[in-house]
Amino acid sequence: MVKTPKALVLRAAGTNCNNETALAFELAGAAAEQVHINELITGKKRLEDYHILAIPGGFSYGDDLGSGKVLANQLAIKLRQPLQEFIDSGKLVIGICNGFQVIIKMGLLPALSWLYAQEATLTNNDSGKFEDHWIYLKAENDSIFTRGIRQIYLPINHGEGKFVANAEVMQHLQKEKLVKLKYCDEKGNETAEYPKNPNGSLYSIAAITNKQGNVFGMMPHPEKFVTRYTHPRWTRENLPEEGDGLRIFRNMAEHAKKELV
Repeated sequence: MVKTPKALVLRAAGTNCNNETALAFELAGAAAEQVHINELITGKKRLEDYHILAIPGGFSYGDDLGSGKVLANQLAIKLRQPLQEFIDSGKLVIGICNGFQVIIKMGLLPALSWLYAQEATLTNNDSGKFEDHWIYLKAENDSIFTRGIRQIYLPINHGEGKFVANAEVMQHLQKEKLVKLKYCDEKGNETAEYPKNPNGSLYSIAAITNKQGNVFGMMPHPEKFVTRYTHPRWTRENLPEEGDGLRIFRNMAEHAKKELV
């Protein structure tokens, strides 16, 4: 009997992309369950019962204290040990947009030294405004999450998406090949030009992983383009049924099915 990987889509006050994220996992072949963080904290649900943890986009806790900071503190303080065991066991974590902000600020990424030490941040866009449009991304360095991807087209919706870190951290990210997606133009050329790089991220960074390769954070929203019907030109172009973002979720589901279930 073929076993189905289980994905936990985390919910908290202010998350608003959980439904799309759960649907993306279902379309990719995983069983998705939306779980409120309080259910994990009280023990009603156990993180160890799942193969994938997704922290979706939105505005968790109204972005008080900065984007993702309250949820980051809550996870780091209340679920520190279960999270570390989950990651150490090779299970997958993905943080999307606000979820990326969360795992950066709690230190799950880039985790060059140890977990829970913040080594980078996602700060205000260079444009000084909330960016809400579509962008091109090119894959850098193969990973569980981006396997088979060369270039994809996804929406972004954020006000604090500029990836920054000190020179030492940036050097390590490049040396260890932890940068997995970069902003690019329609021809696949890396660019710092606005609006193709929508936030001014250093080295056009849009997504990174940890050294182990099982924790992945990205600012663009793959869950918002899993079918052709959410593409801005779906009525004007002959597009495939599957959207570019589904490939990321299918990569996770296939890896989990092969290695974790």
